[in-house]
Amino acid sequence: MKTIKLEIDGQQVETAGGTTILEAARKAGSDIPTVCYDKRLPPYGACRLCMVEIDKGGEKRLVASCAYEAEDGLVVRTETPRIVKIRKMILELLLAVSATGPLEALAKRYGLKESRFQGDQPKCLLCGLCVRYCAEIKKNNVTCFIGRGIGKEVVFQSDLSHSLCPVCRECIPLCPSGTLYSLYLKGYSGSPEPGSNKGL
Repeated sequence: MKTIKLEIDGQQVETAGGTTILEAARKAGSDIPTVCYDKRLPPYGACRLCMVEIDKGGEKRLVASCAYEAEDGLVVRTETPRIVKIRKMILELLLAVSATGPLEALAKRYGLKESRFQGDQPKCLLCGLCVRYCAEIKKNNVTCFIGRGIGKEVVFQSDLSHSLCPVCRECIPLCPSGTLYSLYLKGYSGSPEPGSNKGL
């Protein structure tokens, strides 16, 4: 396999062809934050927290490091003032719907005490981890997205969740907002709540 040579935060890095910038940077010791990334799943690029600045032949631009493959000669900067500003804005938007777990830790890392924005908490971040894990790893397709735009949400297909979810539940620890765990604590028992068509 071809070896790729690039520069990440001033450090010369060698990595295998097909490696993403995120993977190469983490291997080199750079701590790029993510919410929607899971090494078991194909790149998704939903949260945009992993944005980095690349310089390719003098042309600079921002890319999602989880989805952009490392290239020979690429210069990558993972934590410039511009990137930090973008990450803070994304975090403020995410904190408005969930201020727990990994988001709380990231807020502390970037010096955020609270969000300027307000939302119902905890709410799904739409990172897609539970949906993708269920479909691509478990091959069950119990969870899925419905709706579009601000009406988009994750739902459980109640006919499948009756039999599959009680013996699996592997999606619950993946949820960065804690939404799935909150629903579980409210009494998910494998049966849909009365009047609900969401299975949880």
